[in-house]
Amino acid sequence: MDIKFSDRANGLKASAIRELLKLTEMPEVISFAGGLPAPELFPVEKVKEIFAEVMKKEGTSALQYGPTEGYRPLREIVAKQRMSTAQMDLTADDILITTGSQQGLEFSAKLFLNKGDAVICESPSYLGAINAFAAYEPKFVEVEMDEDGIIISELEKALKENPDAKMIYTIPDFQNPTGKTMPDDRRKRIAELAAEYKIPVIEDNPYGELIFEGTVHPAIKSYDKEGWVVFLGTFSKIFAPGMRLGWVCASPKILDKYIIIKQGADLQSSSLDQRIAAAFMQKYDLNDHISKIREVYGKRRDLMLECMDKYFPAEVKHTNPYGGLFAWVELRDDLDAAKIMEECIKENVAYVPGEPFFPTSGRKNFFRVNYSCMPDDKIIEGVKRIGKVLNKYYEK
Repeated sequence: MDIKFSDRANGLKASAIRELLKLTEMPEVISFAGGLPAPELFPVEKVKEIFAEVMKKEGTSALQYGPTEGYRPLREIVAKQRMSTAQMDLTADDILITTGSQQGLEFSAKLFLNKGDAVICESPSYLGAINAFAAYEPKFVEVEMDEDGIIISELEKALKENPDAKMIYTIPDFQNPTGKTMPDDRRKRIAELAAEYKIPVIEDNPYGELIFEGTVHPAIKSYDKEGWVVFLGTFSKIFAPGMRLGWVCASPKILDKYIIIKQGADLQSSSLDQRIAAAFMQKYDLNDHISKIREVYGKRRDLMLECMDKYFPAEVKHTNPYGGLFAWVELRDDLDAAKIMEECIKENVAYVPGEPFFPTSGRKNFFRVNYSCMPDDKIIEGVKRIGKVLNKYYEK
């Protein structure tokens, strides 16, 4: 068919992760590929109970259209509870409910990017954000990271060399894909640079509360004196991804634009799901649920790192995240993780090759593993299988 798609549509590519997940749906495959929460931790029975209560008390409202900004009681809970790391006096009026934080990413691109504008991001960066931004045909500027995340001196250099930059995108807590976390002084400096260069910072924070050691870090938003930082949050990793509930927290002038964009995109997020989430948090302490998630994920993180140290070749490096869902593995420079992945699939184990996480540099000798979704026995067996494949390359 000779279909005349738009230039933007012609440039779209399927998500490497989504395509890979199709391969890993087979029950015999041990998948470390997706960023999936552990389904056995979903509060199914409590949500059933809350669903019945919501339908009994406010069923007609729950099934009706609602305001684009979102259900006000949920926005109030987000402002006062979930945005506590922002350390600001926030109200419901500072919050827009989105259909997952992925929608916030897409809206950010639509709001700030024209064709050819520069997006400054960590190297590597979240593939879902890269795909969302790429549809608007920007220029990606990768900034190197060290063990503490984005290197500030390199970020300042990128800002000076790219006066056309329209936004900085960063994941300061347990970064996807590396699992690295930014110390507080770097967060403060990023907020200062945003004001100095008058450039928005998109602070993507899906994992910040999933910390295994120490206390939750203050958000970059907490250092934002002039309103340049846009905070994206989500209930996907701390409650249930199937509800598709996230939020944007931004200064009024910026948030108003997000609201207008959402009106044109989907009018609103689900009235029913918003009420269920709000009623759940009014009746139960979500922090207790998050504590259970932390305990399980922390143990699985420990096990995966221990197994990689035991079964991978000694030359293979990996990050040591103290929260979140992912670890990042570095192979020898001459190796291609995507090609090695083909052999791993034959062994019924999967990870995500690292190349798509680099929007311009395309480095091939990395891959990402997820430790949150698999039980202990599958973590051990899956890492053994990857190690079996890797050892063949390191024996050469």
